[in-house]
Amino acid sequence: MVMSSPDGPKDEEEKLDLSYQNHTGRNFRRGRHPNSTFKRTILDKADLTEANFSHSDFRKASLVEADLMKSSFDNCDFRGANLKKARLNLSTFRNCQFDDADIRGIRGKYAIWAGSNWWDASLDDGLKKALEKKWPKKDYSSSK
Repeated sequence: MVMSSPDGPKDEEEKLDLSYQNHTGRNFRRGRHPNSTFKRTILDKADLTEANFSHSDFRKASLVEADLMKSSFDNCDFRGANLKKARLNLSTFRNCQFDDADIRGIRGKYAIWAGSNWWDASLDDGLKKALEKKWPKKDYSSSK
């Protein structure tokens, strides 16, 4: 299995199924992996920066202290995922599910959360206040 090359982004997309596997500290930087499955995968301290994971399944995955900066996670499922202390700034989380996810201690104030139910996750009060201002629940609750 070939992951993202160290010398830049891959030209082609690669769908991955890493369910129930341990990939702690793995480098997925600049990878193009839409429609992939990471269900219950351990991705603690992994590098997922500047990558495309749109339409992927991260249910109950562990992404503790993972670096997800500048990545696209549009229409992803993070239900029950553990993202404690992950770095999410400048990432895109459009229409993602965060039911019962743990996003405490994250850096994600400057991420795009449009259409995502961040309020159904466990999060710090400071982040909650910042997200309520920019991505309020009332804007999306009527669309469900």
